[in-house]
Formats: sequence, C-alpha cells, structure tokens
Amino acid sequence: MDAPEETAVTPGLLRGMPLPQPDGDGDKESRGRVLVVAGSVGVPGGALLAGLGALRSGAGKLQIATVAGIAPHLGLALPEALVVGLPETPDGGIAASSAVMLADRASRCETVLIGPGMVEEAATATLVADLLARLGPAAEGGPRFVLDAAALAGLARDPAPLHRHEGRLVVTPHAGEMAGLLGCGRSEVDADPLDCARRAAARLKAVVALKGSCTRIVSPDGRAWAYRDGTVGLATSGSGDTLAGIVAGLLARGAGPEQAAIWGVYLHGEAGNRLSRRIGPLGFLARELLAEIPAAMAALAEGGTG
Repeated sequence: MDAPEETAVTPGLLRGMPLPQPDGDGDKESRGRVLVVAGSVGVPGGALLAGLGALRSGAGKLQIATVAGIAPHLGLALPEALVVGLPETPDGGIAASSAVMLADRASRCETVLIGPGMVEEAATATLVADLLARLGPAAEGGPRFVLDAAALAGLARDPAPLHRHEGRLVVTPHAGEMAGLLGCGRSEVDADPLDCARRAAARLKAVVALKGSCTRIVSPDGRAWAYRDGTVGLATSGSGDTLAGIVAGLLARGAGPEQAAIWGVYLHGEAGNRLSRRIGPLGFLARELLAEIPAAMAALAEGGTG
C-alpha cells in the first residue's frame, strides 16, 4: 500500500515524538534563548505576541529587538524579556542596518524569530539577508530560525541566504505569502496547497508550515503532515504571531524544525479549541491563546488529548 500523502497531526502522533524535557536540576539556560526581531511603531503588538508565545511554549530566556520608539513600552508590557531598541526608518520600521548590531546577539541564542509586526518589506528583506549572511551556518552551530510575515518577502527573489542554514529553518506563510514566495497567484495556492508547500520547502530548504483552515507542515524532502482540527476563531488578528513564537520557543528547547512546527501548529490549534469550548467559537483574542499552551502541552505529556 502506498504511503499517505499527508500524515494527520493527532495527539497520538505527538506522543510518539515527545518534546525535549528539562531534568529536575535544569535552569532557564537549559531551555534555550529566543531572540525575537519584530514590531514597528504602527504594529508593536506583533513583537509582544510572538515573545509571549516563545515563553508559553517553554523557552527559558527571551530577548526582543524592536524599534527604539516602542522598546521602553514593550519592556514594561513584557517584564520577562530583555528588550533592545533598534534604529528606525522614517516610517517607523526596523532599519536594515540593524543586522550589524543584531548579529552578535543572535549568535548567542538558540533560536531567532524574525518578522511579526514588521511592515516594511524592502528593509526587512535586506535585514534578513544580511543577518543570515553574518551568522554561522548549521555546520558551525549557528542559531535556528523562524521566518514569518514580512521576513518572507525577499525570499521570493533570492532564497540563497537561507541555504547555508539548511536543517535549521522554519517558515510560516499564509496562502498570500506562499503565493509571493512562489511567484504565483493566490488561486494556485488555494487549488493545491500541499503541492505549493512542497515546492516552497524544496526551494527554500526549510520546513514550511502553510497556515490555513488545514495547516500543512512540509519538510524539504517532501514529507508532509496536516492539521485539520482547528477552529474558525483562529483566523484573527495576531494569531500568526503567536504561532511563530510558539514554534520558536519549541526550537529553543531543542526540538528539531519538523517537530517544532508540528507541535507548534497542534498546540496553537488546541489552544483555540479550548477557548471555543469555554467562551465560544468566535471572538477570542490571539493573546488569549497563549495562556492555554502550557496546559495543552501538559495534557499530552500526561496521556490526554490536549
């Protein structure tokens, strides 16, 4: 019998790929550091949601690098994080020149997440390419990466900066961003999302989590998983930022890119299911998803369904 095109993401699947767990003597250093490069003057909340996602999924330490104008406010809103202010563009985004000061900080972290709340695609594309070039490749033990939202824009033109980090990458596009990555129409992605995710994973040499009512997770070699059990309420502002943060936190704990993406998608969806059962299928907020993540992880570890 032929193998299925997609493997369903279920509690049973996740129990067969348990997350790395700290031992009783472990401290926050043992659960890894996450650097979130995110936010803008107009969309400061993306950095907040992504940072919280990383902590709620179990990362030990969090740093956020964002535009200087919002850094003090973000530090007060998220006292668990070290917050660094970066040079701003005239329109309130993170300047491309920030890659120089980010490189050393990123090299001392297990995971770097770039993109949530960043609104200037050209500057972000330049920053991403420069930062990837400055950091050591996988063979030298460089950090793992999650690229989301505006951080994906420049990859359509030139994915080469990603290739030296093969085996350490997760990208989290929605259908519109996937169309941009492949240079095709949104209708083509909607017609065959699995094929598009496979093409992108092979081209970028990264694990792809193509978000949607059914989210596909695809590895560069074409293996695919599908999560179909989410709720319509997940389609809300900021939801993707939380997912990217959750995946980054799992990577920092030591999960591999495929494992982190599969677990992250499930935990994000299960958080929505829990809120749907408690308060209704529509109207919950992206920030409310985050408090549900620890219990969903614990339920799986205890043999429940999440």
